This record gives sequence, structure tokens and C-alpha cells, in this order.
Amino acid sequence: MAFFKRELSPVAIFERALKDKQATRRKLDERLVVAEKALDEQRMLAETLAKAGASNAQLDRAEAKMRVVEDKAKTLRAAVAECDEQIVLAERALGEAVAQRDRDKAANEIEAVAAAIEQAVPRFEIGAAALVDAVTRSKPVMSEATRFGADVDEIRREVLAMAELICWELRSAAVRTRAGNANIALLAPPEIRQLPPPESDRQMVYTLSPLTWREGEEPKRAAAFTMVALPKGLLPAALQHQHVDYLNARRVQTLMHVHGSGQLQVEPGADDPALVDLDALASEAQASPQADVA
Repeated sequence: MAFFKRELSPVAIFERALKDKQATRRKLDERLVVAEKALDEQRMLAETLAKAGASNAQLDRAEAKMRVVEDKAKTLRAAVAECDEQIVLAERALGEAVAQRDRDKAANEIEAVAAAIEQAVPRFEIGAAALVDAVTRSKPVMSEATRFGADVDEIRREVLAMAELICWELRSAAVRTRAGNANIALLAPPEIRQLPPPESDRQMVYTLSPLTWREGEEPKRAAAFTMVALPKGLLPAALQHQHVDYLNARRVQTLMHVHGSGQLQVEPGADDPALVDLDALASEAQASPQADVA
């Protein structure tokens, strides 16, 4: 004896309702076939009596029987039509329930990723802190080790800020997915461009304008609203002219909520009139100390 009944999911409820409607439709159809056959027989009988010159009483009885059978057939036809409408509604409800189940499943997976990141962040922070401590706790510390410790601590802060931001984006995406308002990028994620590894002479920043610069003989370009590892020699001029900002800046977090982290941004063309030449800005800043003061 079952003391506890398993609670049915919305999909199972609508599937059961649809099956019940379809079974009712089959039974009504069988009864309608019988009624139509009986109506044909009554019509043939009335016709035969009329042709044979039957009495008025016999014809009255035959017509009365025919009307009874005809009314029954008409009632069954109306019931079949109503049942067909109910089946259409049940199929639509089942389709919506299946779609919602799939959206909930996708949203749960997205939230699981966010939870996994949040669980991994403390371990990363502890490991980064231990690495910095291992480098700097001894008295005879070389300048290279000091720079390395500073770089690790800087990367730690950036990773923590980005982890908080990406968890917010993931949970927002899960809410949109559950509500059926997710953008196409969630349904078919593109290949993510790998960010360059952090280097001691670079700083990860967020662009506010489309930028271009050169590294050796190779021209580099970055679209607006994109995370990029910018050479530190170009950083002061880019910050001064409001073309970039740090990842943990409040306005950058807002812009990331609006535009994302730049993974879907298309690299601007070399002839884009909006491109800002960071090499030219850095040269102007070095040539005019007053510009640095300003």
C-alpha cells in the first residue's frame, strides 16, 4: 500500500490531461459512428415505408425515430468538435510546460556554474595569498620577487572582481532563461576568445572607446566595451583621456552589465574613424608635461 503519492510535474499533469482528452475523443467518435449508421438505417426505413405507401401513423413513428437518432448524432458531433478544441488547448499547454521544463533545466545548469565559481573563489584567494606570503615573508627579498608578489596580488584582486561580476551575469542569465527571455547567445554560445595571459608589463582594463596601438611591428586593435591586457606604458594616457578604466571601477561593472565583457565584440577595422591611437596619446603626454599635470 502506497502511503505517499509522488507529486506529478506540470509536464506529467498535462500529458495525462491530453491522454484523457484523446481517449474521450476516441469514445465519442465510436459512438458517433454508431449513431450515423443508425441514422442512415432510419432514413432508409422511412424512405422504404413512404415508397410502399405506409399509413400516416407508420410514417409518423418512422420520422419520430429518425429525429431522435438525428438529434443524438447532432449532439455527438458537437461533443466531438468541443473535444477537438480541448485537445488543441491541451497540446498547447503541454508544449508550454515542456518548454518551461527545458528552460528551468538550462537555468539550473547556469546557476550551478555560478555556485561552483563562488565555491572556488575562496580557495583561489587562499592560494594566491599563500603564494604572495611565500614570496615576501623572508627578509632577503629580491626586487624580482617583490614585483612578482605585487603582480600576483593585483591579479588576485582582478579575479575576485571578475568572479563577482560573472556570477551576477550568470544568475541574471538564469533568471532570463527561466522566464523565456534569454538572448540567442545563451542558446547557442559562440566560441570564447582566450584572453592573453597576464604579464608583469600589462594591465587588464576595460575599454571605453575603440583603441589601436602597436606592439613591435604588429598593430593591435580593441573594440569599445572589451576587456584587454593593455601595455602599462600606454595605460596613463588611456586613463587620463577616459578611454579605459580598471575592471573594479564602479562604472565598468555597470557597463559590463549592459554590454558584457566584450567576448562578442567585433574587432574594429583599421579605417574606423572612431579609433583612438594610444601611441599618439602617449607621445603627446611625454612631449608635454603640462598635459600630465592636467
